[in-house]
Amino acid sequence: MSTEPQSPAVRSKVLLVDDAPENLTILLEVLKDEYQVVAARSGLKALEMAHQSPRPDIILLDVVMPEMDGYEVCRRLKQDEATRDIPVIFITALAEDVNEEKGFDVGAVDYITKPISASIVRARVRTHLALKQAQQQLQQQNRALIEGAQLREDVERIMQHDLKGPLTTIIGMPTLLLNKENITDRQKETLNLIKDAGYLMLEMINSSLNLYKMESGSYNYNPQQVDLLQITQKVFAECQNLCAAHEVTLHLTRELELPQSEDTFPIMAEELLSHTMLSNLIKNAVEASPAGGTVAVNLSHQGGRPTIAIHNQGEIPQAIRERFFDKYVTAGKQQGTGLGTYSARLMAKTQGGEISFESSKDEGTTLRVVFGGNC
Repeated sequence: MSTEPQSPAVRSKVLLVDDAPENLTILLEVLKDEYQVVAARSGLKALEMAHQSPRPDIILLDVVMPEMDGYEVCRRLKQDEATRDIPVIFITALAEDVNEEKGFDVGAVDYITKPISASIVRARVRTHLALKQAQQQLQQQNRALIEGAQLREDVERIMQHDLKGPLTTIIGMPTLLLNKENITDRQKETLNLIKDAGYLMLEMINSSLNLYKMESGSYNYNPQQVDLLQITQKVFAECQNLCAAHEVTLHLTRELELPQSEDTFPIMAEELLSHTMLSNLIKNAVEASPAGGTVAVNLSHQGGRPTIAIHNQGEIPQAIRERFFDKYVTAGKQQGTGLGTYSARLMAKTQGGEISFESSKDEGTTLRVVFGGNC
């Protein structure tokens, strides 16, 4: 690092605090060629000068002073939001009984002992000013990253909101055309595919907007009686192509028995949240299951609370188990976003529920969602 004197326009400001004028004179001579140096002969004066504009970039503070010692001065500086980030170096004589641990506890960054060594003083001041500058740069970079992430999320929400307008047309036009008398069965099938795709995209947009609301705590949860068995059967139907591609079989039970046509499983929840949550979890289980395997889903009651258990014969990689429900955590899926289990946990929590998993090489993986309560 260069030892050339700084130009007056960019000089850092150093505040010297010592009740002995001769010590201030020595430090002033050591530092005046490189820095803008100001001095105070008491703790109270030092606190006053620390608030003067521009504030000091660093403070060299005597430990033993009358009325208010250096420890108290440092403690007050660190309690004040305006001065807490100013690095403080204590100055002390070798013969003085100095409690270094106490000094660091109140916020000092270093000690310099008397008699003063000019080279040591310059080196310590230069080092801590460089550290402070690096810390400020990191804080600026962090703020820029946070602002950039917030801007990206704002743009995404605006786009998601604006996409709902054109989708209304995409969904509405097939409905109008289906009422025409001169269309063929093949055309009806195509129009229904377009309509279903439009509804699926609309559901994805709504889910994304809802996810943000749940993250920010602004989601308005409105539970109603829904049939979890019917929702699960619908998700099964939607997963048929995915199951065929992965050579996986789905198996559904209610209280460990095959459900009958008249069976239901009523819970208090939101149908869209429950459907999206189960869709994410069941699709993840299918993708994680080995070829030829089975994904078994069982609806039951545990401790009087509705519970759904989703088991597959795959194992969650050890490397991601502790972060399994964290945002953007994924493994082994090239197109994976890492949002499936994260959003599922948010949706379970929003509905007053809990989500957990057990995983091992021998037993496979069981995800368990416990809902908030019965009807």
